[in-house]
Amino acid sequence: MSEKRITFEGMTPGSQRQVLGKSERAEPRRIFLLSPANASGVRGNTLFSPKARFALAHRLRSSSAPLGEVFSFISGLYFRGKLAYAERFANPPAGVAGAHIITAAAGLWLPQQLVTVARLKAICAARVDPDDPKYRKPLDRDARRLRAVIGPDTQVVLLGSISTPKYVIPLLEVFGERLYFPQDFVGRGDMSRGGLLLRCCTSESPLEYAPVANATRRGRRPPKLTRLARPAKK
Repeated sequence: MSEKRITFEGMTPGSQRQVLGKSERAEPRRIFLLSPANASGVRGNTLFSPKARFALAHRLRSSSAPLGEVFSFISGLYFRGKLAYAERFANPPAGVAGAHIITAAAGLWLPQQLVTVARLKAICAARVDPDDPKYRKPLDRDARRLRAVIGPDTQVVLLGSISTPKYVIPLLEVFGERLYFPQDFVGRGDMSRGGLLLRCCTSESPLEYAPVANATRRGRRPPKLTRLARPAKK
């Protein structure tokens, strides 16, 4: 019998890459929650424009596209880094996806979930504000469902900002001590975080995580990432 994946309302099953190798047994089970892209920005408006002629916009209008791909376009480097990192370093329990995307109005979705233009606008049609029930109720619902199936020893790592309450308040209430974040995120901007995550994927070196509860959420900006050496021309 094929393995089933835990899914929530509006989601479809999809395979998630797990960390394999000698160190897998020693590593704790770990899943990632990815903060959403801002669909109301310049790139989002470009994607929604009926005049857009590039391939992704055409697919959204004519059929559908995966939410992870759409958010990677809208957000660029930051979301692309989060998605690549989560897919590379997730170590979820059996039957549970390793990466989940927080949405503004539809709770948690898998990156593989297909969306149309209309559906994308609907799941983004709320303020990412813990006091807004359109955002909070679906997120609370799906976070509790996820908590029920991951077991008590699984770490839930937020790949998103902890300097504001928009993700921290609702997620801490559900996951408590199991909610973690990458320590190297403190003080970095979105572009720096995205670049850091992609470098971790290239070097096969995950970041260190710390519990969100009682964490220092703001700090000095760290040094800029050094430029990567370009490969020598043949």
